[in-house]
Amino acid sequence: MPTAAKPAPRPSPNGRVIRLTPERVLARAQKAFLAEPSARCPKCDSTFVGREPAFLHCRHCGTLARIANASLAAQELFELRSGLRLAV
Repeated sequence: MPTAAKPAPRPSPNGRVIRLTPERVLARAQKAFLAEPSARCPKCDSTFVGREPAFLHCRHCGTLARIANASLAAQELFELRSGLRLAV
């Protein structure tokens, strides 16, 4: 005779609510972009990095750091030409 499945545990009611103020959103966006491309990875400080049109790609830890004010259209063209993305 099959047994009834147990219900999934409910999340704790003591969750934490974080208010998204404009200051927090701007601070987070500022951390997400590099002001200018550098010769080192912002995460692991490795110098084994590759420069792409809109990203700095660390070949040691795999981080992709977005460069501020860099063209995503140029990045897409780079990926298509280098075979990283298939043209559809």
